[in-house]
This record gives sequence, C-alpha cells and structure tokens, in this order.
Amino acid sequence: MNKNNDTSFMKRGLGLLAILRPKQWIKNLFVLSPLVFSGNLTNTSAIVDAVIATVFFCIASSAVYIINDYHDIEKDRLHPVKSKTRPLASGAVSKPAAIILFVILVAFLFVGGYILSAALPIIIVYFFINLLYTFYLKHKPVIDIFTIATGFVLRVYAGAMGINVEVSTWMFVTTLCLALFLASVKRKKELTGSGSAGRKVLDKYSVELVDKYAQMSSMGALVFYSLFVLSERSELAATIPFVIYGLYRYWYSVDQLDMGESPTDALYSDWQLGMTVVLWAASCAYIIVTAS
Repeated sequence: MNKNNDTSFMKRGLGLLAILRPKQWIKNLFVLSPLVFSGNLTNTSAIVDAVIATVFFCIASSAVYIINDYHDIEKDRLHPVKSKTRPLASGAVSKPAAIILFVILVAFLFVGGYILSAALPIIIVYFFINLLYTFYLKHKPVIDIFTIATGFVLRVYAGAMGINVEVSTWMFVTTLCLALFLASVKRKKELTGSGSAGRKVLDKYSVELVDKYAQMSSMGALVFYSLFVLSERSELAATIPFVIYGLYRYWYSVDQLDMGESPTDALYSDWQLGMTVVLWAASCAYIIVTAS
C-alpha cells in the first residue's frame, strides 16, 4: 500500500514538473546575453542579477505554459502526441492542482518585485503578451509569429535592465530575426506534419509562404549579427562562422532529420547543433573577457 502511494506521489510530482516545461527554460538563456556582450562576466554583482532575472523569467514562462495547457486541454486530448505529453491533457495533473501551481508561480513573481525592480516590468509585459497570445493572438496570421519573436526580444531587454546596461539595437534586431526564423520554421513543420489540424491559424499559411519567411529571417539574423560584430565588437568576427554553421545545421535538422516543430527538441537531439551553440557562446565569452 505504501509502495503504491509512493509511486502515485512520484507520478504526480513528475506531472507537476512536466507542466512547468523545464526543457523550454533554455530559451530564457537569452536573458544572459547582455551580461556576456556588455563585458560584465567578471562582475559578480551583475552575474547574480542576471541569473535572478533568468530565474524569474523561467517562473513567468512556466506560468504561461500552465494557462496555455489549461486553455487547450480539450484540443490537446484529441492530438496524437499532446494527449500523451501534456500533463493536463493526459490526466497526469488535475485542473485544481494546475491552478494552485499557477497561483504559487504568480505569487513568486510578486515577490520578484522586491528583487528585480528594473527587470520585473519587462517580465510582466512578457507574461501578459503571452496571455494575449494564448487567448487571441495565436489565431492571427503573421501576428502570431511576431508575438513569439517579441518574447525573445523581451528576454534580452529584461537581461539588460536587470544589470542596468544598454544593449545595442543590432542585438535586438538580430534576436528578432533569429526568433522569427525559428517561429517560421516551426510553422512550416506543423504544416508539413499535421496540416491545419494542429493549429487553426495554419489555414492562413502555406508551406511556400512560411519558407520564404524563414529564409528572409535567417538572412536578416546573419546580416545583423555580422553588422553588430563588425561595427561594435570587431573582436568577435571569429564567431561569425559559428552562426553560419548553426543556421545551416538547424535547417539540415529540420529538413533531413525531421526536427524543427520544437526548436528546443532539435537543440537537445542534434548534438552537432548543440555543440555549435556551446562553442559560439564559449568563444564569445572568452573573447570578450580577454579583450576587456
């Protein structure tokens, strides 16, 4: 009897953890980019502030995921994959438990107001934009892609506000283009995988259209990153090949390895892509620290 209770408790615990989508927290590493590119990697106070901002962004994003799963529970139950992987749709987490967890996360965000006086407003804006996305904007073509991309720009902005530094507009535009690329590829894979059955908004797109979006966005990300490096951080010119290879490798993973519907899954599954990102980040950090 006790063994059964322990097993049930463990399953509920794993379900509550899964509803937070910790695998998606890797996206919040964008919050740390101003710390790296501002040359504050040796500033202990800045590191602590940046990490705290990242943690609270994880809390906010997990709260949004709960609302999204709660809102889409009936639709997810009809989906062949989400019906098994989404804790609410699969029954691993009950609706009352999800609501309680959501309230706890929001309470933590209020606590964050005493710690993150500068970055918290940006995190709150992110939170409400994503709520709007869940209930309305994700049904609007083009706007849905830009809303996803805006979330990444806000991550960078929150990171800058958290450590009180200015960020180059090149970085914001580069982030926007990269996020638009990832969102466009995601829509393409959804279209080629399940058609418009997965999302209502996909009725408004075609594979050819989102492929053009992806091509334009990836080129923009490369061009703007190169302009940022050459105009403001010329010592980082050696990192440009990592960016080019990363874009090539991700597109290869999408087209040939059948990844891309979830960029985070592609990053975790394709070791070459993951290694490229790690090498790029490490190179940027090393070059900036040694140059300052």
